[in-house]
Amino acid sequence: MKVSIITAVYNGAATIAECVQSVLAQTYPQVEYIIVDGNSTDKTLEVIAPYRQRVQRLLSEPDTGVYNALNKGIRLATGDIIGILHADDVYSHQQVIAKMVDCFRTHNIDACYADLQYVAKTDPDRVIRQWRASPYTTGKFYQGWMPPHPTLFVARWVYERYGGFNETLRIAADYEFMLRVMEKYQIKTWYLPEVTVKMRVGGLSNRSLRNLLQKTREDYQAWRLNGLPRKWSTIPWKNLSKIGQFFG
Repeated sequence: MKVSIITAVYNGAATIAECVQSVLAQTYPQVEYIIVDGNSTDKTLEVIAPYRQRVQRLLSEPDTGVYNALNKGIRLATGDIIGILHADDVYSHQQVIAKMVDCFRTHNIDACYADLQYVAKTDPDRVIRQWRASPYTTGKFYQGWMPPHPTLFVARWVYERYGGFNETLRIAADYEFMLRVMEKYQIKTWYLPEVTVKMRVGGLSNRSLRNLLQKTREDYQAWRLNGLPRKWSTIPWKNLSKIGQFFG
């Protein structure tokens, strides 16, 4: 199985080298690495340059945001499986992709996800929060559940059949995508109970109270877009569920 990894970046010179290195260090041999740069104005492209021969596709042009960039990467991808690693993130070890592929082969699935660690912005070895996921069962999204999107690997046919990220959503398009393919269309998923991604704190949805409120509005909108009946408690439980990430 060929795996396409997509990294979207804009002015990410401070962290992109670690991200790229963690992809190139993977032991799985059939990896297509795609970097979509939003026409960065810092030294992002200079930092990427030493790795250019091992990056299969590098696209640098203006975009309208991270989800627009990711959709460009998805359209370029030729792998059987697509994974996304953001420019601030790194894989937790060198066998992440190999283990994900093994799950696809062993369990005949359409998507696989795992656990995630939030780490300090300047030190990926200092863990701030732990996001432990769990196996998906029908109806879990109604309970406020969702898997950590940065750990998600998805069969390319899922994007081809059900579409990519909804670019009308600025912050919660990843939630809407997972709600759509997992809850609405019931693709087959598998949970790998180990940390596969280290994500630096300070993501877009958590940068300000305004962004948190915007994300909450978009979470509600995600249900309306998919024509799914939502319980009143779904989004509050989704937000409250994050408290446990600070305790273990």
